Amino acid sequence: MRKLHVKRLRDLWRVKGQALAIVLVIGAGIALLVMSRGMIASLDATMHAYYDRYRVADVYAPATRAPDRLIADIRAIPGVAAAEGRVRGAGLVALDEVIEPISAALISIDEGAARRVNDIHLVDGRMPTLGSTDEILLLEPFARAHGLTPGGRIAVTLHGARRDFKIAGLALSPEFIYTIPPGDIASDPKRYAVLWVPHAAMEAAYDLDGAFNEAALTLAHGANEAAVLGALDRLLAPYGATGAYARADQISNKYLVEELKQLATMDRVMTPLFLAVSAFLLNIVMTRLVETERSQIGLMKAFGFTHREIAVHYLLFALVVALLGTLAGWVGGLYLGRMITEIYQRYFYFPFLIFVPEYGTLGAALLASGATAALGGLFAVTAAARLSPAIAMRPPAPPNYGRGGLIGAALFKGADQPTRMILRRLVRNPLRAGLTCLGVGAAMGLAVMMRFQTSAVDTMLETTFNVIDRSDILVTFAEPLSETTLNDFKRIDGVIVAEPFRSVPARLVNVGKERLVSIAGLTQGSHLNRALDADLREVETHGDGVIIARQIAEALGVKVGDVVSVEIRGGRRPTLSIPVAGLVESLVGTPVYMRGEALGRALKEQGRISGAYLKIDPLKRDQVYRTLKDMPMAAGVSLRREAYANFKKLLDEGPGAFRTIMTAISIIIAAGVVYNNARIAFIERERDLATLRILGFTKVETGYVLLGELGALSILALPVGAVIGYFLWTYVATAMSTDLYAIPTVVEAEGFGYAAIIVLIAAVAAGALVQRDVNRFDLVPVLKSRE
Repeated sequence: MRKLHVKRLRDLWRVKGQALAIVLVIGAGIALLVMSRGMIASLDATMHAYYDRYRVADVYAPATRAPDRLIADIRAIPGVAAAEGRVRGAGLVALDEVIEPISAALISIDEGAARRVNDIHLVDGRMPTLGSTDEILLLEPFARAHGLTPGGRIAVTLHGARRDFKIAGLALSPEFIYTIPPGDIASDPKRYAVLWVPHAAMEAAYDLDGAFNEAALTLAHGANEAAVLGALDRLLAPYGATGAYARADQISNKYLVEELKQLATMDRVMTPLFLAVSAFLLNIVMTRLVETERSQIGLMKAFGFTHREIAVHYLLFALVVALLGTLAGWVGGLYLGRMITEIYQRYFYFPFLIFVPEYGTLGAALLASGATAALGGLFAVTAAARLSPAIAMRPPAPPNYGRGGLIGAALFKGADQPTRMILRRLVRNPLRAGLTCLGVGAAMGLAVMMRFQTSAVDTMLETTFNVIDRSDILVTFAEPLSETTLNDFKRIDGVIVAEPFRSVPARLVNVGKERLVSIAGLTQGSHLNRALDADLREVETHGDGVIIARQIAEALGVKVGDVVSVEIRGGRRPTLSIPVAGLVESLVGTPVYMRGEALGRALKEQGRISGAYLKIDPLKRDQVYRTLKDMPMAAGVSLRREAYANFKKLLDEGPGAFRTIMTAISIIIAAGVVYNNARIAFIERERDLATLRILGFTKVETGYVLLGELGALSILALPVGAVIGYFLWTYVATAMSTDLYAIPTVVEAEGFGYAAIIVLIAAVAAGALVQRDVNRFDLVPVLKSRE
């Protein structure tokens, strides 16, 4: 066996170019595996450690005005471990150097008591002084974005009154790992502030002396969450409760959990794709290597090496290549994981986020690469083991020059001699040519998929902010107001159009299944914000029924025509039975629609609005912003231009980084596939090429005979890659879609062209390397070698 070990090392060095290409391809797949699983482990471990250490709430129960004495009753509910009442409100921050209005969430804090729920991590400064009413804690990312420090001051409009606060310290909270301004769909540290205000000051501002408007509680291990939610709703019902909800529906936690799901999906979908291509590529190399070593295999068997030893020899060859790929991928995955960690730190507000290389992943990586090597070398190893010495030492049967029939004759007619050589090789080896096309096509398919993903992101942005929402500003109210309030916005100098909207929180229930939603009342003739489906068709409401997102319908198990129970979580809180009038596919979120008039009648609140969409004169933008900052009814102001930029930044930095990485990996695979085929063809035909040179062919003509086949197969692989890319993209887009947004299956000719250019460039680069070998090889040793 020692002699076989020496031979294996020599073989690896002889095919070092092909081996390196396979190492890079396998390493790319392993790097993706290590990166994704490392990030999943890191985010999950960090999230749970942060939640446990700072006792994040398991359940939230909003109300209008509940007396403080009810906290004792809440703590007595079976399964409740701790509970606190607090005052929560919304407001606008006014900074002298910032013209735009800034939305804010205000949370009461008892500066003298230990927090048993939703504790705060103090980053800088100190806690507010006991008994003070004008000192606050400020969310650290917002403060850093505006250069605010402890000791500075900040003006806030809350509940219609302007207050000036002193910043005592900067803080983070597990409740606000990811913050989104009202009406936006992406985080923006500059546009959303969180302030922790002394309890006494919040009670006075919101007229809630001795009362709270939100309870936050943690559950004991093994508690029945549904039972606790029901008990809370019953207990708080007389006090204007809007319905308790679990941490799973809390917006910050929801975004973080969805990100973890995206990483898990990428690991589940993308890594096997890359490893499958690696196995296919390794199979091609191993099969061709065995074919070129037929005589050597015969000699080894003639000298007494058994079938098993020969099989193990070639299998170990594949395993060594796979092991080198695993090591390269492990190192690359750790590097990429740390790089992605830095990206996550920009929009997930953790006190710490350290990339943890999950060492269990190394075992998974070794197993994956071992399986790749075994599958890739299976046929070649089997073929090598089955060869008998007599057959192996004989030259392979000469090619059948008559194969091809009428098609071959038609192809050969009129072609020059070098071109006929290329065409004959293709026609005589259709299986080999087909496998080569499939390998190159698979690489192109990956590039197609990545390009389509980029186009899908652009389509989402364009559709969301220029087709569906054509407003400039979204203003939300703390509570529904009379539709006459809209006149106040129409009178603002610089406002061109003002349109109202109505939105009501609700819970849809069907046979024990439930879903928290927001029902949007559609107004006829609305132009600034339209309800469109994924195909950009206007959503048509029918009678008094609801139109619900298809994901919600599937979760509830309802279809068109079924009656669903709708528990309104605001105002009088009626429970309605409403038929499902239709289903809708949406690009962003999971919407629920009703006709505005029908919604008003069902709530017995006709003529109430939740906010307004504004179209403004760009030349008077600053004047409009200043006016909105002083309007007491405005609880939140979303600037659509800023929202667009933030959403684009989010998709570019997070998913965009993955797209860049996987595009680079697809290029590596394309180059690896093309180079391997070219290099193996050179090794197989070394004697033939030397003979052509002796017969008077120039280096360019000789290279043309070899590389013309590669070029023809690369071109033939383009339509194969287009088909593979289309089906890959359809599958990945469906798998990566979440409740927060659906990835559209955008298919554009540009994507196919982009991927084709990548494959052709890889083919040219590989051809240049092989042409260099053609120019350099020594004719005499080649011609002296045995046939």
